[in-house]
Amino acid sequence: MSGTAELDLVAEAEAFALPSYSEAGRAYHNADHVRAMLDALESRGVLTPALALAVWGHDLIYDARAGDNEERSAEVFNGWLVSQNAPADLQKEIHVLILATKHAAPPATRAEALLVDADLAILGASAADFAAYDAAIRQEYAHVSALLYRVGRKKILRGFLNRGQIYTTPEFAELEAQARWNLTGAVGQL
Repeated sequence: MSGTAELDLVAEAEAFALPSYSEAGRAYHNADHVRAMLDALESRGVLTPALALAVWGHDLIYDARAGDNEERSAEVFNGWLVSQNAPADLQKEIHVLILATKHAAPPATRAEALLVDADLAILGASAADFAAYDAAIRQEYAHVSALLYRVGRKKILRGFLNRGQIYTTPEFAELEAQARWNLTGAVGQL
């Protein structure tokens, strides 16, 4: 696939994905999050068409009550890639990249690491931006009681804090200290 064709595919992916990112109930997992990830990768000079496609596909399906959003997103986005006659190797790469955003295992490739770091960049944002993110996540989980939310959220945030490194690429390493400060504060407030 030529560079021009890949860029056209990225533009088409945006048009395909935007309605999903505009669904009700998406206080954080919306088009602003996608654009922030794209900006984070672009500003560091590492945005590729494959990463851009994975960013558009990674939260295509988002249901705060479900535990298989990434798998479903990968499946739906792959179906769209097939309909666009994307090469099989690109389909496979995007599928693997999207699944990396489950944050269940360390990234296996540089592309996965860049995508995961971009997805987690909000953790290392300014205190005000992190607080807005934290409030938006709570809004997405409004159906969960305060007690259960505190327990679950603490577990997730501590999981990031317990990592040797939150960010695994040099491009995002400067966010580490702020992320740890934000996460420690958020855990303390829960």
